[in-house]
Amino acid sequence: MTQDLPARMLRLLSLLQTRRTWSGTELAERLGVTLRTIRRDIDRLRTLGYPVKGTTGTAGGYRLAAGAALPPLLLDDEEAVAVAVALRTATSGVAGIEETAVRALAKLEQVLPARLRHQVAAIQATTAPLPVPWSTGPTADPTVLATLAAACHDHETVTFTYRTGKGETGPRRAEPHSLVAATPVWYLVAYDTGLGEWRLFRADRLTDPAPTGHRVTPRALPAADAAAYVAARLAAAPARYAFHAVVPADAATVRARTHSLPDRVRPLDDHTSTLDLAADNPFHIVEQLLTVDLGPSDTIGGTPELASHLEQCGQRLLRAARALAGQDDEGGGAGRTNGNGAVGP
Repeated sequence: MTQDLPARMLRLLSLLQTRRTWSGTELAERLGVTLRTIRRDIDRLRTLGYPVKGTTGTAGGYRLAAGAALPPLLLDDEEAVAVAVALRTATSGVAGIEETAVRALAKLEQVLPARLRHQVAAIQATTAPLPVPWSTGPTADPTVLATLAAACHDHETVTFTYRTGKGETGPRRAEPHSLVAATPVWYLVAYDTGLGEWRLFRADRLTDPAPTGHRVTPRALPAADAAAYVAARLAAAPARYAFHAVVPADAATVRARTHSLPDRVRPLDDHTSTLDLAADNPFHIVEQLLTVDLGPSDTIGGTPELASHLEQCGQRLLRAARALAGQDDEGGGAGRTNGNGAVGP
């Protein structure tokens, strides 16, 4: 590696692309060369047009900064295939990115080695996005997401303008921790320095994010991870309608059937659990209730105003059931389904 200059330069460039900052000592150890060689190789990259910045001090080192043009990216086999898959599938909740993703995928396929081209071509040929009602909703600006992601990675304080659910808009300053994609909504988990507490910010309500250049030591998140924090906050959020019931099924089964957040389903024993649902749209609760059997009536509670919506949906289903039963009677059994749901005699 030491004597092979082109290979060493490519390896050095690859390292600079994988992390924000590297110290000269770390790069020298990775490449098996001296610090003097690293400095010369950095100068060669700069001559080739790569904007490698150097900083001094205890936290100093080298980093690949943003330049006038995008430098070539070095991807290994698994990274290349992962990017191809992501370009095809990871666009939910991001505004105006679908067409751009397809163009990027086409460019990637053109330069892939033959051993990988078939895999990516197969993905492109056999994968098609299907817009479905439950995956649509507010979309986030990709530029906003990119800025926030970089700030999370670098532990850099950011400022931005935020609009609350009540429509109130104002400036915020926060220490970003993570971005969480709860399809189709993206959330920023951050410590709000103005309020002195952890907060959850919807990316689609956030504008003009700007890094301050001030790096901080990461704070300990008050949860196992960012996804768990978002789930807990969403479960505790106030809603117009609420429904509580004891369900004769284990908690894992209830969570899977209702697609509920973890904190909304709690086990009572191995065969019974409690279900707590909340939503501003009553029909969201109806959809979840259709997937489970409920316990005795004295174990059911919630918002009284929800009752009329449940009754309305129940009447619609009952009319549909009676209509199907009437068709069955008129046809003398024709069209009856067997136990597997298939049409049979």
